[in-house]
Amino acid sequence: MNGIPTPTVDIQWASDAPDAPDEPHLCEWVRHAAIAAGGVVGDITLRIVDEDEIRTLNRDYRDKDATTNVLSFPFDMPEGLPEGAVEPLLGDIIICDAVVCREASEQLKPLDAHWAHMVTHGVLHLLGYDHIDDDDALVMETLEIRALGELGFPDPYSPAHDEGQAPPENTEFNP
Repeated sequence: MNGIPTPTVDIQWASDAPDAPDEPHLCEWVRHAAIAAGGVVGDITLRIVDEDEIRTLNRDYRDKDATTNVLSFPFDMPEGLPEGAVEPLLGDIIICDAVVCREASEQLKPLDAHWAHMVTHGVLHLLGYDHIDDDDALVMETLEIRALGELGFPDPYSPAHDEGQAPPENTEFNP
């Protein structure tokens, strides 16, 4: 994709997710998010789960006993392994179909736009971006808005979520 390195994507279907996008779209969104962040080589696993699994993961790894839309788990190389012992692994993104569908409906967003946003959000977390403080949130949200706009999706943070809305002009961030 334009000479920019992109990750390989493995999709795991751990839930009956009738409203989830198909694999080609999910892979495209993962790769496009990586490009927006400057490109990256490695493997990403995208796992589509039900509410029970995401709640368990959220409780066990984040001490939050509640469902959530997306979780990201960057890969940490185990100590003692020699350099290059494993292929470059970036980590896992876990998305709950039921939560994403419910949020899209509640927020009056097109379902595919919300899915693309959750995939993009998860990839950026894997690559080290976060939204804990305002400055970091601005960087991450700017990348999300730009990446989604390039895919033809509206700004996910805008109060107006019309499918035909053009992306904002204030996305001049270069990482």
